[in-house]
Amino acid sequence: MSDLKTRFEAAVANSKNLSERPDNATLLKIYALYKQATTGDNAEKKPGFGDMVGRAKWDAWNNCKGTSSDDAMQQYIDLIESLA
Repeated sequence: MSDLKTRFEAAVANSKNLSERPDNATLLKIYALYKQATTGDNAEKKPGFGDMVGRAKWDAWNNCKGTSSDDAMQQYIDLIESLA
């Protein structure tokens, strides 16, 4: 397993133990980077207007489109470390 992948998995574990809950914009960024790192570009259908949380998450992930998995992992690691 690569060093980046190991550090990413450690950051994912650390994200569950942050001292305080990040604001919603930061939570969306964490979600988007995680999805981009693990799944790649968003190919899912955009949720309807009634699902505001789903739409926000979809939009955040879609904004990462074109980011490589390695870049997304590094950004995720950097973000979690900045919050710890």
